[in-house]
Amino acid sequence: MKRTDTKVRKLLTDESSSKSDKYKALIIGKPGWGALIKYELVMLLCSWVPGVLGLFLRSKLYPLLLGRVGRGVVFGNNVVLRHPHKIFIGDDVLIDDNCMLDAKGATNEGIFIGNKVFVGRNSILSCKDGDIRLEDGVNVGFNCEIFSSSLVHIGANTLIAAYCYIVGGGNYDLTKADESFADQDGLASMGGIVVEPNCWIAADVKVLDGVKIGTGSVIGAGAVVRDEIPPNSLAAGIPAKVVRSRVLANGQA
Repeated sequence: MKRTDTKVRKLLTDESSSKSDKYKALIIGKPGWGALIKYELVMLLCSWVPGVLGLFLRSKLYPLLLGRVGRGVVFGNNVVLRHPHKIFIGDDVLIDDNCMLDAKGATNEGIFIGNKVFVGRNSILSCKDGDIRLEDGVNVGFNCEIFSSSLVHIGANTLIAAYCYIVGGGNYDLTKADESFADQDGLASMGGIVVEPNCWIAADVKVLDGVKIGTGSVIGAGAVVRDEIPPNSLAAGIPAKVVRSRVLANGQA
């Protein structure tokens, strides 16, 4: 199967594609007019509607677009969906106002959200031929971004505070001095990001590609994580370093 380049700049400047084809590639992720018309009607009828009526309409109409929606899912106002057929949501999930769920990609599987997950206002889950997995009980604060061009896997019951940026991929080839970064085709990845269960990532933390954060670890506010953090560690700083272990000599946390 021929790979469809989903790099926005290249799609928008591709003179061989019509405007509708570009829109479908970027937003819908499916060819044909049927998928486009269904998407446009659903978003027009309910994405902006305030109050209880809006919550009701979105609970009934958004599942027509999404790959899967469980029971008791709440969608706030102006939730943006891209490549919605590759977004899979469990039970009792809350997606707050102004969030974006962007599963864009030609070869990826998309976004998988477990049960009892909260995604705070203005937060973005963004794929670029990568996958994002939020396991059960994950809490993402407001104004966060989780980006994946490979895999970002957030373990169960992990708390991600406001203004965090978790970027799995997005690296460019620094040796290509004769080619601008904007013109490079690929987003090289160092293996994505794994955050194991029961972690707490405090406000304004940046987690870089290739990082693994071990079970039960705490990352202090404002840290930049670029190396692996062992389980049950308290790490802080730029770059983040382990300050101490959460496990005492008697084995208790």
